[in-house]
Amino acid sequence: MATSTPVRHAWRALTGLLVITALLAGINALGVYVFKESSWTPELALDLQGGTQIVLEAQTEDGAAPTEEQMNQAVTIIRQRVDASGVGEADVTTQAGNQIVVQIPGQADEETRNRIEASAQLQLRAVLFAGQPANTFVGEDGKETPHPTPDPTLAATPTAEPTDGSDLAWITPALQAEFLAYDCEDEANNPAEAPADQPLITCDADRTVKYILGPVELDGSSIDDATFGLQQTNGLWAVNLDFDDEGTETFGEISQRLYGADPPLNQFAFVLDGYVLSAPSMNQVILGGNPSITGSFTQETSKVLADQLKYGALPLSFTVESSNSISATLGSQQLQIGLIAGLIGLVLVAIYSLIVYRALGFVIIASLIVMGVLTYLTLCILAWRMGFRLSLAGVAGLIVTIGFTADSFIVYFERIRDELRDGKSITSAVEDGWDRAKRTIYISKSINILAAVVLYILADATVKGFAFTLGLTTALDVLIFILFTHPVMQLLARTRFFGGGHPLSGLDPTALGAVYRGRAQFRTPVAATATSAAGRRAVASRGEAVRRQTIAERKQAELAAGSTSKPSTTAKEGDR
Repeated sequence: MATSTPVRHAWRALTGLLVITALLAGINALGVYVFKESSWTPELALDLQGGTQIVLEAQTEDGAAPTEEQMNQAVTIIRQRVDASGVGEADVTTQAGNQIVVQIPGQADEETRNRIEASAQLQLRAVLFAGQPANTFVGEDGKETPHPTPDPTLAATPTAEPTDGSDLAWITPALQAEFLAYDCEDEANNPAEAPADQPLITCDADRTVKYILGPVELDGSSIDDATFGLQQTNGLWAVNLDFDDEGTETFGEISQRLYGADPPLNQFAFVLDGYVLSAPSMNQVILGGNPSITGSFTQETSKVLADQLKYGALPLSFTVESSNSISATLGSQQLQIGLIAGLIGLVLVAIYSLIVYRALGFVIIASLIVMGVLTYLTLCILAWRMGFRLSLAGVAGLIVTIGFTADSFIVYFERIRDELRDGKSITSAVEDGWDRAKRTIYISKSINILAAVVLYILADATVKGFAFTLGLTTALDVLIFILFTHPVMQLLARTRFFGGGHPLSGLDPTALGAVYRGRAQFRTPVAATATSAAGRRAVASRGEAVRRQTIAERKQAELAAGSTSKPSTTAKEGDR
């Protein structure tokens, strides 16, 4: 005998759920054993794990105290820098009016530290000279000798007034001597202190090229946006810039001056924190304010440069006051309390389910276990791929979802019971109950997800973890209902224990006051005048079934009663 369609659908759904679970586990296993970047435990946020604290002190050009608006803008840009590095649940706040405190979960890697600490304003300078980073020369004896410290008597003022940022008159004898003696590897050198209206001696971020740069002609505030992507013409990764109106005009003038000049005078340098991020050459005149930077970029390096250019327009310069590790503000004790609270919630839901729904309660427990497994694997993968970290607020979101999930089970099982009370068989009640319950479940879950999205967008950073886990687990709840709970009920309805309406199954038609006793067997009619206890219970049960009839069923019953009495009256009139 061929397997019925609901059974085939049930097995397909369960197989699909098994494939999804195996796929999630496989993805995380790749991250753990192949890429060595993931873990079998979710990453914890700053409030549970502790991490790194970096304190930045703001400095203005005129030495005055920074305004509140400047500090708020700086906080926004630094937070964007941290988010762009893939760090989740970071905390960026102000203190003492002129300091920004950046707290990062776990130990910050060198790249993340550089993103945060490179907090000077982005500058655009023309390249006057570029050469090797060495500060030594080969003497007559064939040995390398460091260039001497510049003689203070050398002329430091241009002999002629420079006409623009590319004028070689900026290179005075003193500046040339300083360039020769400049050591890129010497951490004592701080090129970020050079005035904006003076030339700058510096190196690139990798310390492979040494530059003499002209005065600042544009700064990061002129850049509206910076993106990265593949160019369709040559298939190379590029960084695409978008200047504002004033920046478009200034950059157009710079491009007209640099285009066609001899190297390195055809180059312009993006300088952040005193070091050259990139020094591309001008290959054409650009008047539209949308230049593209190409070169030996990869996807990762183009993304990093785009982030640095986009988020480099800080209104202030900063110095690093301190950088150290901090302990968890809540710690393992609060995490343990949160997990205990979640466990208590699970136990109470399990007890309630077993008392009210009897053996059906095990379906609820199994569904919660499956959801727990999928949620755990998903959090591990998100920690690897998106930098998501579980905060105490996120743990609260997971606990709240237990109650929302229990509500869904109640809706589904009560609809099945209502169908049984209406006289349907258990297999039909499962199918019809699902058709009616799923609409209610979809609507309620959609509202939960909408609330989570709105909360995530509008709420403070400390609440975003709650909104994220709430939305994630709500979506998984719907998936489990479709691929696990309903298919399991389809299969259980065809077993002798559940399909036969065993008193402990939770689907006993007699206990529910149904018209059928089970397996399409009608209950034996009982006289309304029965005086025995069994008769009174039967009448009460029968009355319960009548009270639960729908309006349509009652009208149909009244019409049937009228059709049986009408022929009798007609016959009597005919006899007359």
